[in-house]
Amino acid sequence: MDVRTQNLRSGVNVNLAKNYNSSSEDLQSVSSQLKGLNLKPQHTLKTQSSNQSLSRNFHTLKTQTSNQSLNKNTPSLKPQFGNQSLYRNIPPLKNKTSNLKLGADRFARNESVKKSNERKPPETSSQQKAWKITDFDLGKPLGKGKFGSAYLAREIVSGFICAIKVLNKSELRENKIEKQLRREVEIQSHLRHPNILRLYGYFHDEKKIYLILEFAAQGEMYKILQAKGCFQESEAASYIAQMTNALIYLHGKHVIHRDIKPENLLLSADGRLKIADFGWSVHAPTSRRKTLCGTLDYLPPEMVEGKDHNNAVDLWSLGVLTFEFLVGSPPFEDFSGHDATYRRIASVDLKIPDTISPEAADLIARLLKYSPSKRIPLVEVLNHPWIRKHVPDPYKA
Repeated sequence: MDVRTQNLRSGVNVNLAKNYNSSSEDLQSVSSQLKGLNLKPQHTLKTQSSNQSLSRNFHTLKTQTSNQSLNKNTPSLKPQFGNQSLYRNIPPLKNKTSNLKLGADRFARNESVKKSNERKPPETSSQQKAWKITDFDLGKPLGKGKFGSAYLAREIVSGFICAIKVLNKSELRENKIEKQLRREVEIQSHLRHPNILRLYGYFHDEKKIYLILEFAAQGEMYKILQAKGCFQESEAASYIAQMTNALIYLHGKHVIHRDIKPENLLLSADGRLKIADFGWSVHAPTSRRKTLCGTLDYLPPEMVEGKDHNNAVDLWSLGVLTFEFLVGSPPFEDFSGHDATYRRIASVDLKIPDTISPEAADLIARLLKYSPSKRIPLVEVLNHPWIRKHVPDPYKA
C-alpha cells in the first residue's frame, strides 16, 4: 500500500456522503434496483451462438448440365428452394459455376474474420440472461483491493474478453460501504466515454458481488509512473488532455469524481487513459457538497478546511496530477505528517522545479488556485499553449 493511501486510511475522515439525491431519472431507476445489498442482477452481455453458421445465407445454385451449357445468352438461373422455384434476372455469366462456389466460400471466410475482429462488447439486451460466475473463464489476477480482487475473464460462449471484479458481501457489510458501492454502480453503468472504463453489468451470488468491467490491458497508471519515475512532457500532455475530455463529459452529466489520482487510472492496450474508480464520485445536480473524501495529497483547500465544494475539486486534482506526471510525486507531499500536508495545501505552498517547462508550470499554477472560481476552466485547459504544443488535436486526444 502506498504512502498516500496509508495517510488516507489513518488521517482522513472518509465518511460517506449523506442524503444523496439524484434528479436524473436514469439514476433513480437504477437506484431502485439496488436497494440493500441483495442486488438484482443487471445483466447486459449479449452472447453469440456458437451453433450458427456464418455461411447459412449462401445457397447452392443448381444448374442444368444434361443438354444445356451456360453461355453469354443464358437469361437467368433457376435456384431450387424446396418445392418452389425462384426466378431472377441475372447478368450473363462468363465463369463456370465452380467459380460461384469458390467465391461464396471466400466471402464466407472473410465474413468470419470480420465478425471475429468486430466482436461487440456487452450491451443492454431486452432478454437479459441470469449470469453466474461459471459463465466465465477466469484468468490471471489483475489487482487486489481492500474488499476484493479483479481478474482477467472471458465469457465462454461469445469469447468476449473483460475484467471481473469480485467483492465480498461480508466485508462490504462490515465496513458499511454498501451505499458507496450502489452509488458507484449507479453512476459508472450510465457513462459512455472513450476515457472512462465501461461497467457492462453485474451479478451476485450468496457471498459475492461480481462487476463486469472493460479490460485495460496495460494496467494501472500508478505502476507505470513508478517504473518510469516521471513522464516526458509530450506523454504527460496527452494524458492530461484525455483526462480533461473525460472531466468535461462527467461535469456535463453533473458527476464530480472527487478522487482523481494515478491509482484510479488505467491504460488500454492502445495506450488510451481510462478513469476506472468511481467509488467516491457523486451525482450532484445542486453542485454543492461537503463530504471530506479522496486521497490526502489530492485534496483541495476547500475540503481541507471543511468548506462546501463543487466540481472545481476535480480541477485542483487535475493540477496535482499534472505535477505528479512531470515530477513523479505530488506537489504538497510532506513526510513530516498529515498536519504539515494540510498546511501546505491550505496555503497553496506550491514549489515547481526548474525541470518543468514554463508552459507546463503555467498550467499547473492556474489549476492550483486557492479559490475554486479562479481555477482555469476545462475548455481552456484543452486550449492551453502547453497542451496545444504537444497535442495537435486535444479534443480527440
